[in-house]
Amino acid sequence: MNTLMALIVPFVISAALIPLVKRLSYPSDAWAKINNRTIHHGRISRIGGIAIYIAFSCALVLNGTADRSILGIYLSSSMMFFIGLADDFLDLPAKLKLVLQILASLILLYYGIRVDALRIFGWAIRSDIICTLFTIGWVVGITNAINLLDGLDGLCGGMILVVLSVICSISIVDRRGDMVLLSLMLSGAIVGFLLYNAHPASIFMGDCGSLFLGSMIASFSLLGFKSSTTITLALPMLILCLPIIDTLSAILRRKIKNMPVDQADRSHLHHQLLKRFGQTNSVIIMCGITFLFGMSAFVYIYSRKAGVILILLLLLAVELFIERTGMISDSFHPLHSTWRALKRLYRRLVRAITKRKNVKPL
Repeated sequence: MNTLMALIVPFVISAALIPLVKRLSYPSDAWAKINNRTIHHGRISRIGGIAIYIAFSCALVLNGTADRSILGIYLSSSMMFFIGLADDFLDLPAKLKLVLQILASLILLYYGIRVDALRIFGWAIRSDIICTLFTIGWVVGITNAINLLDGLDGLCGGMILVVLSVICSISIVDRRGDMVLLSLMLSGAIVGFLLYNAHPASIFMGDCGSLFLGSMIASFSLLGFKSSTTITLALPMLILCLPIIDTLSAILRRKIKNMPVDQADRSHLHHQLLKRFGQTNSVIIMCGITFLFGMSAFVYIYSRKAGVILILLLLLAVELFIERTGMISDSFHPLHSTWRALKRLYRRLVRAITKRKNVKPL
């Protein structure tokens, strides 16, 4: 399958399947529940991920060149898909979902897809136990981080498209034809779904879609670690920086407020943007920030200093927004507190110097 067909085939299949998925939702209970966290109205199907999964699966079969690594990724992500699908219909307990997700990540290990070494400040950690635990934590963590993004019309699919475009571009530079085709096939399936998921959405991808996509993205990055000299551990983390920050903020926020970590709320990054900019603009802003993080990965490849500066500026901007909006807590503002402390110290020094100059010698 050439690159153009890798994009077109899953797009057509996904777009054609969405109306059928909607009809499937009518006799079932696969509707997005309305509660104090949701912002939609009416009965909207929440199993649109079925179309994405089937479209990608068909494209993968038609491609016919899946090796052992790609098979491992597909099987692991398929298990994530069915975990999400069961949750969409049955609302599985959070602890059970976590256990099942860990089991799904073990499939990757069985097929040899894992982090071989962790490099921290020049030190290489090659312990099998540590690398295995990190691989499991990476897959489960990124999968759930992507799942948390599915809060606005078109947001999760749009951000995944940006991430895939960056992965595809880096793969082209790195001459990874397999990654290019996989990225294009998954992108095509998502674009077909977004035709119905853009605001105002008539269907949601649900946990079956977000868990599948999250697992695919996490697995793609591990595949890159395995045999690429350019794609390192830092770059996928950089591309996925926004969902990672949002997830860590949610955990910290709930700990500060003595809430269960798995309890849903309306204080995520996209909720804060929604209050100020509306649905469509919030999605554009988050996709734009993700794109800038992705571009900083490119910059880092060619100029480490420029890449680090751009990354720090982006992180600073995100941190300032988090503090100003009280996204974690009204009392959580380390940068603002540090800045005010430095200003107070500066004023004291100025007063001390001025007072010293005004004292006349005897």
